[in-house]
Amino acid sequence: MFPLTEENKHVAQMLLRTGTCPRCIFRFCGVDFHAPYKLPYKELLNELQKFLETEKEELILDVPNPPPKKIRLQELEDGIDGIDNLSQNGEGRVSVMEDGSISSKNANLNVCNVCLGILQEFCEKEFIKKVCQKVEASGFEFTNLVFSVSFPPQLSVREVEVIIHWSQEPKKLVQLQIKHAAWLLVKQEMGKQNLLLGRNDIVQLKEAYKWITHPLFSEELGVPIDGKSLFEVSVIFAHPETVEDCHFLRAICPDCFKPAKNKQSVFTRMAVMKALNKIKEEDFRKQFPCPPNSPKAVCTVLEIECAHGAVFVAGRYNKYSRNLPQTPWIIDGERKLESSVEELISDHLLAVFKAKSFNFSSSGREDVDVRTLGNGRPFAIELVNPHRVHFTSQEIKELQQKINNSSNKIQVRDLQLVTREAIGHMKEGEEEKTKSYSALIWTNKAIQKKDIEFLNDIKDLKIDQKTPLRVLHRRPLAVRTRIIHSMETRYVDEHHFHLYLKTQAGTYIKEFVHGDFGRTKPNIGSLMNMTADILELDVESVDVDWPPALDD
Repeated sequence: MFPLTEENKHVAQMLLRTGTCPRCIFRFCGVDFHAPYKLPYKELLNELQKFLETEKEELILDVPNPPPKKIRLQELEDGIDGIDNLSQNGEGRVSVMEDGSISSKNANLNVCNVCLGILQEFCEKEFIKKVCQKVEASGFEFTNLVFSVSFPPQLSVREVEVIIHWSQEPKKLVQLQIKHAAWLLVKQEMGKQNLLLGRNDIVQLKEAYKWITHPLFSEELGVPIDGKSLFEVSVIFAHPETVEDCHFLRAICPDCFKPAKNKQSVFTRMAVMKALNKIKEEDFRKQFPCPPNSPKAVCTVLEIECAHGAVFVAGRYNKYSRNLPQTPWIIDGERKLESSVEELISDHLLAVFKAKSFNFSSSGREDVDVRTLGNGRPFAIELVNPHRVHFTSQEIKELQQKINNSSNKIQVRDLQLVTREAIGHMKEGEEEKTKSYSALIWTNKAIQKKDIEFLNDIKDLKIDQKTPLRVLHRRPLAVRTRIIHSMETRYVDEHHFHLYLKTQAGTYIKEFVHGDFGRTKPNIGSLMNMTADILELDVESVDVDWPPALDD
């Protein structure tokens, strides 16, 4: 059944006569079910032609600009047939160029004055196939996808932008603000028939486009369209011929168009929409033709982009070298050490996941000369725009083994794929967690075993630590209170002993030993009433129960 009714006929006649395509006519007439939009374009034109036939041989089409004109039905049929013939003989089709752009082969195509060809050429299977070819050639691994489109901002000037406020009285229109050239014409015609419009009467261009193209993409690629998919295919349209359609808005609403970083033009879709919401209807009519002129060419496709959302890999690492930083050590553009924990792990992940880049994070960090032993330190790596994302547990185990075999400076355990949300567990309550350390201490005075035993009895010692001098260049000056939960000593000789500590996370252990020129109080030196320094430090455990331990 044809979706338009008799009350739509006059508006449909007027819109078709002024250069609007059948699908846009459906949108303006409030057709909000999918099936009619999905019909082939030629079939739509034929059905519309039949609908507009009357018993008389001529139709009166009232068009504000140009003035009212009588047109014979045969002329209307000839116009429609002319468009049909373009589709039938293959002219007017779009093609994807080698540089990725897409253009119409026929400059004489009757292009819709509202959608600029979006609901004409770019809904056809030929175009969908060309996009899918680029998707398949991109090398991404995916089982579903989200499809998005970016339309030229000038479409906002031509397309529907209706704000309707209803009073509590049924069917009483309190205010109708319309910011669209074609719709001003529709408004006028609807007003003549005393027809009122509800908030959802107008179908947005993007919605109609998705109704048509989503099933075609899904069929061609063999995967479902899923709004929650991490894999996104986006098509960016442009229409150089009408790029100046928006420019008058800047003269009337200059505050809406402000230069922004990474924006090539001030005429963004958001800026145009903001201006359209502010401009008065009479000012719009003076500046923009109503109905809008029909362009000579359809839109072009600037770019077809494929991107996959980040995936996250977590695990724990042990560091066995005292000459290895956690992250690349670069000062004033000069690398100080050839590698880092981050690089030894991430280089392998980048290669296997075929990712563009990565971001490394961990539960705290150790100094370059500090080893991390025991069950290791939790870490997570965000892999940006990965092309491969599906791995079996066995493949992840093999990847872990490959990392471990590549260096004797680190080892990785519990390697696994995690969600973005799960990474929050690594940071939750970080300062309330505990960490255990072992340190080799030197004293300037000779000591006996009895001189250090009193440290074993100290529990939950509160210390105040002013930001250490060695990190003051990258951390704000502050005094932080930390807790030394317990200490245990083991005598070595008269100038050395081992100290085992369990502390609140975030404690500066080196400064707790030597005092940092009095910036940490109390400290081992002040407690023993002598000068103490730390010779070696190891992290024995990081008490964060994440990520989950895996069987070897």
